[in-house]
Amino acid sequence: MKRIHTEAQRTLRTRKNEELKFRNIISFFFSPCLCDPRVSVRKISRSILTVIVICILISCIPGISNDTPATVTLSGALPAAILQTGEHPLWFVLTEKGPLHINSLDDLFFDESFSHAFIPWTYALHIRFLQETDDGIIMAVNRDGFLKLTQNTARIQGRPVTNLILYHFPGGQYFKPYTIGGFVLYENNPTALLYLDNRFMDVTSPFPQSRKWTFNMNSNITFPVRIPALQPFFDEEGWEVDTLRAGSDGLFYYRAVRRSGTRPEIKMYRTADLTQAGMEISADVFFNSIPRQNVILHPSLPPLPEGFAYTMTAFVGDSLFAAWEEQADFNIAAAGFMLIKR
Repeated sequence: MKRIHTEAQRTLRTRKNEELKFRNIISFFFSPCLCDPRVSVRKISRSILTVIVICILISCIPGISNDTPATVTLSGALPAAILQTGEHPLWFVLTEKGPLHINSLDDLFFDESFSHAFIPWTYALHIRFLQETDDGIIMAVNRDGFLKLTQNTARIQGRPVTNLILYHFPGGQYFKPYTIGGFVLYENNPTALLYLDNRFMDVTSPFPQSRKWTFNMNSNITFPVRIPALQPFFDEEGWEVDTLRAGSDGLFYYRAVRRSGTRPEIKMYRTADLTQAGMEISADVFFNSIPRQNVILHPSLPPLPEGFAYTMTAFVGDSLFAAWEEQADFNIAAAGFMLIKR
């Protein structure tokens, strides 16, 4: 995709994007990142956040009014955005402060603040894992934390209206220096495994003190969790568990590495219950258990510029979700996701 455009083309594209932006977005609030001036919403003071939350939810969420019983149950976690998809895609780019709405991927070229350098995927912001659930999808974002996208249907003026609620659970200083090596549902809680990766460059950060993290809908705070099957390796000096996943057979698989000496020592395990120690297995068994994942080429997916690729897709109600990355070999520059009505 050429990055040089005439002034007339820029003006036409900007005008079109402004129209699409207000046609598709219902509201953005709470997060300083989502409240960027690019979406024409002023930043909200944290000191009056609670009052603003109540006011916005009453005015923006369909089905809440003076004469209609509320059909939306609010949890302790605060939504980062309430979205309504349409025939035009909604684009988001991942930033250090969370997902940010952009008019189109052209913004990455026109706006100097989106000047991303290519870095190895282990250190780059991108959606590392995605898991479909009964009420939507949950994601582990490398170097950031978690995202959750759920569908909500309410009634406004007697008609059902469906929108999407986006939640952001930042990991802050606990996630930023480390790589996400696994994402599983442990005791029905989405759990990410952090590890210190040095395969592409020397790193000076210490091993993470808390390596397994989760969240729930009681608040926007992530918190550590203990997984007994992995605990022995963290108690022994030099061991690092860098992979944790559910296999194609429904069992849990994990890999432990000790990098002391001239050659690393690697052990691989599987277990049916992460509350119990696993059984050591061969490398062939470990790698043959990897679930086969294919990107769904749905006709609703809009085309991407050269050098960009969709990495995973999922459905949330009547909307199609797709994660995208700007890729070069094992490196990633910009990354984010797209939503569109299918």
